[in-house]
Amino acid sequence: MLNLFFEGLLLITTLLTILWLISVVIENVSIIDIFWGMGFLFINLYYFLVSGEFYTRKLILLILVILWAFRLSVYLAWRNIGKGEDYRYQEFRKKYGEERYWWVSYFQVFLLQGVLISLVSLPLLATNFETQNNNLNLFDYLALLLWIIGFLFESVGDYQLSKFKLNPNNNGKVLNTGLWKYTRHPNYFGDTMVWLAYAIFSIASQNYWSFIGSIIMALLIVKVSGVALLEKSLKNKKLEYLEYIQKTNSFFPWFPKK
Repeated sequence: MLNLFFEGLLLITTLLTILWLISVVIENVSIIDIFWGMGFLFINLYYFLVSGEFYTRKLILLILVILWAFRLSVYLAWRNIGKGEDYRYQEFRKKYGEERYWWVSYFQVFLLQGVLISLVSLPLLATNFETQNNNLNLFDYLALLLWIIGFLFESVGDYQLSKFKLNPNNNGKVLNTGLWKYTRHPNYFGDTMVWLAYAIFSIASQNYWSFIGSIIMALLIVKVSGVALLEKSLKNKKLEYLEYIQKTNSFFPWFPKK
């Protein structure tokens, strides 16, 4: 399995190196965000093809990863293309200077995300490698249920937010209806549930240590690039958000407080 992990790492690093060269030409590092979901698709497809027979659990996992990756990448492409480079990368350009950032970005953004994709994908690797028959068990059905819940929260949450932002009358306002009435981050909660489902698929294949990949993803979502970063930004931009915080759970969905 270790050899397969490093082969997957080499594959994703090669793809991200090509993407980095494109980013240098167009002077836009934001394309990495669109690739993020597809990176998991490519690496899981590789694991699926080289790990042996195409058993039922592996086929189910492949279909779920394809649906998740395409939805995320299409959504981010629709949201980002034509909008210029994301403010995070613009700030890095100012910090390091244009004459340096073209190569700094390779290590700071592209190679780093390649390593993260490989580590987060450990449940995908384990499920493909350890599954040795067509039998499904209770953990498989639990994983499928959690995936459906997570996918709905993520996709519906993103749809509701996009629709809210398209209305110019909502500029400066806070979305607090639909799923956003029950959690301040339904899309991030959904994404975490999806990766918990992938971890449970690996447990169904009798592998337990690969669960760490889903833990890494949860930490990235909650503590690094997701919830924590967005909360910090919204607190400074929108006064209504402070009231929203008092009424609505940050992550796990629950009824709003009075």
